[in-house]
Amino acid sequence: MSEALRYPVGRFQVVDDDRASVRPASIASIRQFPEALRAVATPLTEVQLATPYREGGWTARQVIHHVADSHVNAYVRTRWLLTEDRPTIKAYDEKAWAELPDAALAPVEISLALLAAVHQRWATLLEALPEAAFARELVHPDRGPMSLDTLVQMYAWHGRHHVAHLGIVAGSRS
Repeated sequence: MSEALRYPVGRFQVVDDDRASVRPASIASIRQFPEALRAVATPLTEVQLATPYREGGWTARQVIHHVADSHVNAYVRTRWLLTEDRPTIKAYDEKAWAELPDAALAPVEISLALLAAVHQRWATLLEALPEAAFARELVHPDRGPMSLDTLVQMYAWHGRHHVAHLGIVAGSRS
């Protein structure tokens, strides 16, 4: 499997040395993500929505619904991190969620609207936080401790990552 198709914007790499300098761009990316996703998703035809972005990958429709599932979880995780002392979050089986009937069949507009609302709330929250809040941590059962700064960077990347996947499908002649 091609690394370029699997990770079209490269693998996620956290910026550890100067987190505060990348934070504004990461938060801006979270705020603007629903618009970027809608711009690439809306023109997709039904055939393209049923097309995987790579061999063995999810269909474009599943990608869009996956992003909604993932980012709703990230928003809730952010709120736990801010209101509890180093909470251990629950992981979920992304592959199994992507194979549920709603991810395979539901109109993508449902997830596009959900993402617009969640990201507006999420970005508003992040923009209002004091500097110290970004050092707060949660514990991921697979990845271990993660600061809010890391979470914000990761989901800014995650959005770009899946917009690029949809761009691959949009570039196909399906």
